[in-house]
Amino acid sequence: MALPPLVTLDLFSALIDSRAGGSAALQRITGTPGERLYDAWDAANKASQRDLGTWVPFAEHCRRALAAAYAELGVARDPDTDVGALLDSVGDWPLWPDVAEGLPALAARARVGVLSNVDDAVFARTRVAPLVDDADVLTSERLRAYKPAPEIYLRARERAGGRLVHVATSARDVRGALAAGIDVVRLRRPGHRLDPEGGTPRREAGDLLEVARLLG
Repeated sequence: MALPPLVTLDLFSALIDSRAGGSAALQRITGTPGERLYDAWDAANKASQRDLGTWVPFAEHCRRALAAAYAELGVARDPDTDVGALLDSVGDWPLWPDVAEGLPALAARARVGVLSNVDDAVFARTRVAPLVDDADVLTSERLRAYKPAPEIYLRARERAGGRLVHVATSARDVRGALAAGIDVVRLRRPGHRLDPEGGTPRREAGDLLEVARLLG
């Protein structure tokens, strides 16, 4: 009998409500409205990951993005100091409500891992880290590439032994995985929409229990 494929999930949209957690953290750190600051930081962070030609740590992307967000919004603070506090806070960022029940249900059907634009040290602080086998955690630090570039998906599939299903939520993750020829299940989450020019996966799910049923 063939081993089941590795099923990877995105960290900061499929498993963690990063906008809620990051916004709360930035509001605590800066004393300014957190959601607007988070959105500016997140957009700059994703642009940095997309556009930089050489690999640098996720923490460095975060620092550069926070500096850009502070400049854009006129926040007079030191991003070099604050980015440490922001990344230290990821252990407080909440899981989506279905993860506690849905992730074990999915793990009963296949090997389950994570495919994420993140450093190992940052991932280790999250609430997801105790829930998956470290051998199946595929970070940008380990793969030396960032979404949505095809390299990260192709290297992940190679690490999985040639068989990979990726559960993606964000538009760039869905688009990047499909462009790389990866089998994708789109997991719908609040605040995320498909890129109309980025392709549509054959399978979609409303929660992790439905993902488990689709793959069962």
